[in-house]
Amino acid sequence: MRVALFVTCVNDTLYPRTGRAVVTLLERLGVTVEFPLEQSCCGQAQFNTGYRRESEPLVARFGRVFEGYDYVVTPSGSCTAMVRENYPRVGARARDEGRGEALARVAESVVPRTLELTEFLVDVLGVTDVGAYYPHRVTYHPTCHGLRMLGLGDRPHRLLRAVRGLELVELPGAEECCGFGGTFAVKNAAVSAAMGADKARAIVGTGAAAVCTVDNSCQMHIGGTLSRMGATVRPVHIAEILASTEEEVW
Repeated sequence: MRVALFVTCVNDTLYPRTGRAVVTLLERLGVTVEFPLEQSCCGQAQFNTGYRRESEPLVARFGRVFEGYDYVVTPSGSCTAMVRENYPRVGARARDEGRGEALARVAESVVPRTLELTEFLVDVLGVTDVGAYYPHRVTYHPTCHGLRMLGLGDRPHRLLRAVRGLELVELPGAEECCGFGGTFAVKNAAVSAAMGADKARAIVGTGAAAVCTVDNSCQMHIGGTLSRMGATVRPVHIAEILASTEEEVW
């Protein structure tokens, strides 16, 4: 099985430890992970902002860079959703405009092979107990793309419940958006901040020591809000929890 890590822009730039945690975790489970150095942005920011044509070279690059891999695994629900939900739209638009089938073929190739981390663990490797140890009270925020577009369901919960030492507590209003939404947070800053404050208060109310997500982008927004409130809850990506052991706590 050839597996490639797609680390994403936010992870690579701001949270590189998440990508390292993914590699640590998968290698512990016997998976050899490759990291194609030519990878770049998936095009989500351009696509979501209305620059659909500008996202096309990035779609083509994604297809070229990850050609030949059995699976492309990424610790980002939003970037996975961009590939799975929007690459077919980019390809269909190019085809309908008479610009060929190349992008549509890219979508056909990469969509079934691109998986968010928890999908890969549960659906492909067939594991929920990954041998992790994380002795903390944790609550889980299901990010919008993972919840609504990918339908991750209870996969993250199943993985977290199997972590030794971890006490998982439910988050009130868990399905409510944290307010990040990429460029939404920039264009609608006041609304975004209010939504983030609501989410942060709910998180603090659980008494959890850490709040877990499958997206570093939402983790960044929630973490910044918690910090400004003076809360001590630690925002953490699920990969870091699952990579933790008694010998090495991430």
